[in-house]
Amino acid sequence: MPTAAPPPRPAADERCPCLSGDVFGQCCGPLLAGDSDAPTAAALMRSRYTAFAVGDAAYLRASWHPDTRPDSLELDPETRWYRLDILGTARGGPFDRDGTVEFRASYRSGDERGVLHELSRFTRAGGRWFYVDGEL
Repeated sequence: MPTAAPPPRPAADERCPCLSGDVFGQCCGPLLAGDSDAPTAAALMRSRYTAFAVGDAAYLRASWHPDTRPDSLELDPETRWYRLDILGTARGGPFDRDGTVEFRASYRSGDERGVLHELSRFTRAGGRWFYVDGEL
């Protein structure tokens, strides 16, 4: 059975996969391209979801705090992420040093459908937000 390829990145004028309501070129696109840093923990969370949706493991590793980052990261090309719901945030603003984001991310993998519900922790180091870990 052939392995599925990850979906292509959206065009700059297409809807962002994170469902923020903005277009990719003004939302997660610049973050994934390395052209800017996330201003908040929630923005980083959205960009990480988008990286999962488009299969960008390099961005996921780069946005993961070095103390908790895995040595390698392989994404399942069969998994399709199709909905992100941000349920709540605490701290994580432009002047905070840490923050949390609670979210639900819906996915399909083959015939299976599921929801990942996580409370993610973020920290800011050197002016950049990083994902630390999450509690399922």
